[in-house]
Amino acid sequence: MATVLEQTVTKMRWRLIPFMLTLYVLAFLDRANIGFAKQAYQLDTGLSNDAYALGAGIFFVAYACLGAPANLLMNKFGARKWIGLTTLCWGLLSAAMAVADTEFKFLAVRTLLGAAEAGFFPGMIYLTSQWFPQRTRASVMGLFYMGAPLALTLGSPLSGALLELHGFGGHPGWFWMFVIEGLLAMAAGVWTFLYLDDNPADARFLSEDEKDVLIAQLNSEETTKVTSRISDAVRDPRVWHLAIIYMLIQISVYGLIFFLPTQVAALMGQKVGFAVSLVTGIPWVFALIGTYYIPRYSDATGERRNVAALTLLVAGLGIGVSALASPLVALIALCFAAAGFIAVQPVFWTMPTGLLSGAALAAGIGFTNMFGAFGGFLAPLIRVKAESIFANQSAGLLTLAGLAIVGAAAIMALKKVQAQPNKR
Repeated sequence: MATVLEQTVTKMRWRLIPFMLTLYVLAFLDRANIGFAKQAYQLDTGLSNDAYALGAGIFFVAYACLGAPANLLMNKFGARKWIGLTTLCWGLLSAAMAVADTEFKFLAVRTLLGAAEAGFFPGMIYLTSQWFPQRTRASVMGLFYMGAPLALTLGSPLSGALLELHGFGGHPGWFWMFVIEGLLAMAAGVWTFLYLDDNPADARFLSEDEKDVLIAQLNSEETTKVTSRISDAVRDPRVWHLAIIYMLIQISVYGLIFFLPTQVAALMGQKVGFAVSLVTGIPWVFALIGTYYIPRYSDATGERRNVAALTLLVAGLGIGVSALASPLVALIALCFAAAGFIAVQPVFWTMPTGLLSGAALAAGIGFTNMFGAFGGFLAPLIRVKAESIFANQSAGLLTLAGLAIVGAAAIMALKKVQAQPNKR
């Protein structure tokens, strides 16, 4: 028979993971849909490639600077209010991209969107640490991270279909894409206020016995962590090491995502539209598979470092091969790349949550996420600059591949991080 704790974790999975997954789908869609609008948006607004790269990346500047403070505010005011407000704000600003028809407006709205979304992702990592025992977190985060490939698997055809509305109501297709996808996020913000509980002690869906057992387990884990002081988290060299690794991961992620629709269009010899969006969704199907199985394997074996390093290495090799191979082989390589750089992240996030607790955990997650956000900012700039310096379209992808491989080596340089195997 399952123990009370196992029953409680199962109940929390059914309650929280669909909620977290839905919000992440919408968040990822709203930050990455600019990749689908790229061709038509630049044509209609006269935006240059350099301005596009800056705008795609500038989202992460405010996102980086505000992530840690936002997490501390969530720790103070509670998850329900903070995540609900965050989701409403980013949905409104995502919809506002529909009227960003000049370079200034484009950069301004992308900056504000980054500020609005700053509290969401680190808040979700922190929320996971407050609800789920350590030995289950990689698989829980793996299910959460499926939001990214889901957003790009389901969102790719949605974005492509909305772009086909060009001319409807006198507006270009990208106008309708931004408006409709932004309104979906605003609706999710309202849902958050009604659905989410702040912590296990306030959980309306758990019995008193379930709450007691869960809280006792979480409290027992806190005693094994290195620190709960914010200052210690920022001074800990292991936190800096993890932050740099996460930055390298995000460079590979966003250096590919922001350009993937146009890369696939070039492989197909077509312009970005519904047909290209369907093919663009294929790598994200493989990312879904990898993100489901790899974190579960990590939880089952208790192995973190080696799993994360090998997964990121596969991602880097996939990106590199996609730059050099024939269209069919390049598409297959992109499938491995997408699976690798999405699946590595839930395994990665078990590492800081195993070191820190309390306010230090909130700050440490925000600090690590800040470096990742700078990676997102640098990614399109690095890719465009490499292509410009070497006058070769493959140079950007090869640079991203090299940085991902460096990230894999940096993971192997970590002191071995283990979790107790999840015995089932």
